[in-house]
Amino acid sequence: MADELEVEIDVFGRAVVPPGTPDAEAEDLALPLEALCFALNRGLTTAEAAEILGVSPGAVARAASVLAESLRGRGLMLQRHGDELQLVTRPEVAWAVQRALNPERPSRLSRPAMETLAIVAYRQPVTRAVIEALRGVNCEAVLDHLEHRGLIAEVGRQQTPGHPRLFGTTLRFLQYVGLEDISQLPPLADGVAIADLDRIAEQADLLAQHDGAVAVVAAEPVLEDDAR
Repeated sequence: MADELEVEIDVFGRAVVPPGTPDAEAEDLALPLEALCFALNRGLTTAEAAEILGVSPGAVARAASVLAESLRGRGLMLQRHGDELQLVTRPEVAWAVQRALNPERPSRLSRPAMETLAIVAYRQPVTRAVIEALRGVNCEAVLDHLEHRGLIAEVGRQQTPGHPRLFGTTLRFLQYVGLEDISQLPPLADGVAIADLDRIAEQADLLAQHDGAVAVVAAEPVLEDDAR
């Protein structure tokens, strides 16, 4: 029987960071980072991970890049949004998790909600006024719904009279559509910006193909609604 690895404990009862960890290479730091993400089973910030691992946030960011690359072609992937990280299952193997855990499957977003989400995803940071100008309807209710479900969030204030809120997507959005990061959004044709209803509908259809793709992270169902 293999000897158990002893963990050194400090006076506060917390495990001591092993010597050399603060100066560890990204490849070596990726291992404890993977274990940390797995054990927590939730999103965490690079600052939180840095405090736990006893390294700098920059070191965590570099280790996260190594970890994400090492997980290519495997059943797990590391989602990154801003300074947030989370280890999740890949959409391709969601069926296995679904069969094992049999979680309640979230219903799909309504068409108006998906169109609004597409605008935020491709034009972020974006104000409510811009969204309403593109969709041609009042979007207060659907924005409130998307924000309540954690798919979008206020990311700042526009430096114009009234300082309107700027909306952007969240880590929950990546979980909902099953992407590792925002750069993996379906590309716009010919690089043309989302600027009219036809383009909005087109990109909403592409996002809908990913709708509810990841099984392990949808803790709260995103319900169908009639918001316009």
